[in-house]
This record gives sequence, structure tokens and C-alpha cells, in this order.
Amino acid sequence: MIGISKLYCGAVEAADVLRYNRQSKDLPSELLQFSADKKPVVVWNCTQTCNLKCVHCYAGSEAKNYENELSTDEAKVMIDDLAAFGAPVLLFSGGEPCMRHDLIELMQYAKDKGMRVVISTNGTLITPELAARFAEVGLSYVGVSLDGDQETHDHFRGVEGSFDRAIQGIRNARAAGLKVGLRMTINKRNWQDINAIFDIMEQEGINRACFYHLVYTGRGSELIKEDLDHEETRRAVRLIMDRTRAWFDRGGMPEVLTVDNHADGPFVYMELLKEDPERAAEVLQLLQWNQGNSTGNGIGCISWDGEVYADQFWRHFSFGNVRNRPFSEIWTDTSRTTEQNELMFRLKDKRPFVTGRCKECRWLDICGGNFRVRSEAATGDLWGPDPACYLTDEEIAKPVE
Repeated sequence: MIGISKLYCGAVEAADVLRYNRQSKDLPSELLQFSADKKPVVVWNCTQTCNLKCVHCYAGSEAKNYENELSTDEAKVMIDDLAAFGAPVLLFSGGEPCMRHDLIELMQYAKDKGMRVVISTNGTLITPELAARFAEVGLSYVGVSLDGDQETHDHFRGVEGSFDRAIQGIRNARAAGLKVGLRMTINKRNWQDINAIFDIMEQEGINRACFYHLVYTGRGSELIKEDLDHEETRRAVRLIMDRTRAWFDRGGMPEVLTVDNHADGPFVYMELLKEDPERAAEVLQLLQWNQGNSTGNGIGCISWDGEVYADQFWRHFSFGNVRNRPFSEIWTDTSRTTEQNELMFRLKDKRPFVTGRCKECRWLDICGGNFRVRSEAATGDLWGPDPACYLTDEEIAKPVE
């Protein structure tokens, strides 16, 4: 997760992070990426059921009932453990989380245990009544997925009218006083709609957006050939930077991030180095604290059936199940006695294990080895270079001493 507004536009200074001693329990949500202890933000796919059929869904969700989802009581046991472990945020995801019957009860339970609660949703089911209940719980954030303008979005979501219903859901959430942001997964079919997303944000009074790079998993694996090429990726990130800066220059305070490609960090730094070397030095410190890809460390995933994954894209490899063993034990088991905890050990610090151009990259401490699951999906090699890294050989070469 790379904060374009935080880094490129100067919305965050190193002193802002140090004020909280870089501890997850104390840091505001928007600064968690700079924590020192890297307690994991946990994505809980609380249901696989979804009312839409998105072409890039990593969970492969459909509008049907699935068996073996955690019960309400099992979910509360899981939340008890997460809260005691110190996981700062529980993100309710899916499928479509609003289709889970006990959603509000479990959100309130996590909130009462001291966790920050957020939701990732398609927005179509957020009625005024549901938005009011979210507000009563005290949700920290409602993230709504939009893939572009109306035509693009409805095509991706597989259901006509889903764009209009999502916009209404956003309006309902905002009317209830909730913080709302947009989420867009970028690929060849929609990256030209980045401008449309910024336009929607300004029209609807939304100041936060996360732009996700495509990860090849679930139904998203079928879009591998539709990922942006390296030049298109550079242009897309540069466009996000320019639109964010322009908004700042008009007096706005947008909160804009890119997600799932940590080559964005060095890219932003190198662009800043040309424009504002003094700010670039500050950004370099923040990027070093960020530590790049946090799969298996600062972010984790629990599935609807209790399986524990390194993140929401690793569904082919489970570390265990919370029905049999607490998340906190699974997450900290780096004993290297099984295939599962050997991988957990390696994910805590990927740098000694990556190969190829990643191994020799000057930005390895900042990028953290980028997305291992994307490398595996594209090449079959878990530890090889991430094919979505768009930095040139010259840009990653270590300086001659």
C-alpha cells in the first residue's frame, strides 16, 4: 500500500509517525502502514456469497449459499483471539459481506473488543437503514468498489444497474456520517477510467480512493493477459499522482493510495527526486518504515470457512484453520517444522529468498520483494521476480561505489 497523497503530496511527515512510537495499537488507521510491530490488519472474508458476479473476483463468488461458513459463535471466538493478539483492524469482506445475516452483531462485537472495524463492499445493498446501523457500530471506513464509469462498472460486475445502486449506497453511507472511499482494480479494460473515478470522487464528496493493481488469482487469473504492460502501469500511476496533486493544489485533501504493487514506492520516490529532492529524502524514510509488501506479516486473511491465508489472494495455500488453532498461534509459528510454517517464516522477511532481478534490486528493502503470489501465478516460481514490476534494469541497479 503506497500512499500517494501521504508521500507525493506531503500529507504525512516522518514526525507524524514518530509521535505514536510506530506502534500499531496507537497509530491512526491512515498511518498503520508505517508501524514498527506490523501487527496484521486482518481481512475476514465473512461470506463467499455475493449478489454480483464480477469478472475479477479473487474469491470466485456467486449468488448462492455456500456451506461451512464460520457460525456466529465461531466468529466471536476468532474475534476474541484477534483482539487479544493486538490485530488493529478487522476488515469485513466477501463475497459481499452485507449478505451475512449477523454482520452487524459481529461488527459490534469486534468494536466492543477494541478493534477498528471496516468493510469492503460492492455498495449495492447499503440502504439508509443499514447505513444507520453501520454508524451506530462506529465503522471506521466503508470501502466501495467501482471499476470506472457506469458502462465499464456494470460490465465488470456482470449485473446491469450495479453502478447506480453502488452510487446510491455511497450516498446513503455518507448521509449517515460514515467515511467512504472508492476501490478500483486497474487492468487494460478500465485503466483509462481512472479520470472518471477522480471525477466521481469530487462530484460525490468522497476524498479517499485505493487503486489496486491486478493480482492473478480467483477469476482474476483469467485476466492475466489483460494486466497493464509496464509502460501502461507507469502512465497509470503517474496519472494517479497528477490528479491527486491537482486536487491538493486546489485546496482539497484527498487520501489516495495504490495497492498491490510495491514498485510504486521507488517510482514515486524517483519522480519526487526530480521535482523536490528535499521532500524525496523524507519520503525515502517513510518508505523504509513501510517495508513494502506485507503479505504474511502486516496483513493476513481468514476465509469464510476459517482457513488462514497470507493475504486474500493466497487461497491455494492455507496455514491452518481457526476452528482448530487460534489465528495468533498460526500467524506466529515460524518453527520451520512443516511446509506451512516454513513459508510463514519466509514471508516474515522475503528478502533472503527472492531470486533474479529482485535479489539484486537496490529497492529490495523498500519493496520487500513485491507480490510472490503473482510471480507464482505467472511463472510457477514463488520466489522469482514479480512480472508486474515495471522498474527498468537501470532504475533497480545498485549505485557504483
